[in-house]
Amino acid sequence: MKKRLVFAVMATAAVSLILAACGSSKSSSSTSTSSSDSKTLKVAALEGGYGADVWKQVAKDFEAANPGVKVKLTIDKKLESVISPQMKAGDYPDVVHLATGRPDGLTETMIKGNNMENISDVMNMKIPGESKTVKDVIRPGFDGTLATEPYGDGKTYMMPMFYAPTGLFYNKALLKENGWSVPKTWDEMIALGQKAKAKGISLFTYPTTGYMDSLSYSLLADIGGKDYFNKAMAYDHDAWSGSNGTKYFDSVGQLLKQTASTTVANANNENYRKNQQLILDNKALFMPNGTWVVDEMKDAPRAKGFEWGFTALPGIKADDQYAYTYFEQIWVPKAAKNKTLAKKFIAFMYSDKAAKDFLKGGAVQPIKTIDSQLTAQQKTFYDVYNQGAKVLVGGFKNAKAVEGVNWTDTLFGEMTSVTSGSKSVKSWQSDVVKAADQLR
Repeated sequence: MKKRLVFAVMATAAVSLILAACGSSKSSSSTSTSSSDSKTLKVAALEGGYGADVWKQVAKDFEAANPGVKVKLTIDKKLESVISPQMKAGDYPDVVHLATGRPDGLTETMIKGNNMENISDVMNMKIPGESKTVKDVIRPGFDGTLATEPYGDGKTYMMPMFYAPTGLFYNKALLKENGWSVPKTWDEMIALGQKAKAKGISLFTYPTTGYMDSLSYSLLADIGGKDYFNKAMAYDHDAWSGSNGTKYFDSVGQLLKQTASTTVANANNENYRKNQQLILDNKALFMPNGTWVVDEMKDAPRAKGFEWGFTALPGIKADDQYAYTYFEQIWVPKAAKNKTLAKKFIAFMYSDKAAKDFLKGGAVQPIKTIDSQLTAQQKTFYDVYNQGAKVLVGGFKNAKAVEGVNWTDTLFGEMTSVTSGSKSVKSWQSDVVKAADQLR
């Protein structure tokens, strides 16, 4: 299951406790360590759709390239619940692979508390085992954004990992069987929904409302271009309340009206795969997701002849489509004991060796040489930008916590209420505008 890129705004007691713990343990970063401690690197990684084996292999390869070093791995699907108590007690990992946008908001908490290490120098580090530096191999556009420089000060606190173009996934065989074309415009998509409805098929489903973030980003850019997208990311009042904002809410509302009836009940971390299964069972046409879904559902039953299809979100206007690129992040806590070794490990993530290890689990690193290593299936997804879709990266600006305001719950979470019909699109827009005004 993917981890949302958007910055969550948290103001819970749990967050306050973590912040307090982070602040009180800063002195641990300057504590001297024994030689044995300095040779043990504690790495905490989220077990997402790519599995745990890829991390185990990368750790072994790093150890092989650095004799005497031992990588102590913590891998868990609910990583926050494992490392948060340890961090509160002053026991920090040296490296953490955990993206922003998770429900627990741990990464955002570290950002807000200024408890992340500045790792800008990683870009100029030579990749272990290779002659090139990280900046020589990393793909353009993946650095210098709010997703890697959360304070907008030109300093890197998070490095990009595992990128994937996002869009709509569908069954090619189902569309071919019915003589339907992949919609290129929003109007074409809504019209196709009516044709599908006549055959008992829903137009749309989503795993959880968190997956509506990338769809929303692409749609915002479709509506008003990148300048408008950036204003929306900065909580601009007019961006959300004006005509473009209304167009966004009305368009999503159209889609939610044609969403499978079982979607809301299963749109949670426990049952989200049931919504993904709707695509494999030909019960829904389209689903927003990332490329990891193919590996995540590889063992699931499917309709006869099923073949994964992928398209950028239909544009509001013809030939004007954006495909938001999601990527995860890796970082170093300021209180980590082995920062130098931690940075070396992060630099290793962009080596050809590590990239090959990650690809075995379906994870694609943002390096220039990766294209030649992709499978035919992966190229189908990563080729979306060669098919006319425009690249879109970025995310919401980091904002100070406001008591009672949770941006992701308001913008995305309320979609379940719109889907079920318990909240109107107009009321949803009003709530978002109010939250944006408070955060701005």
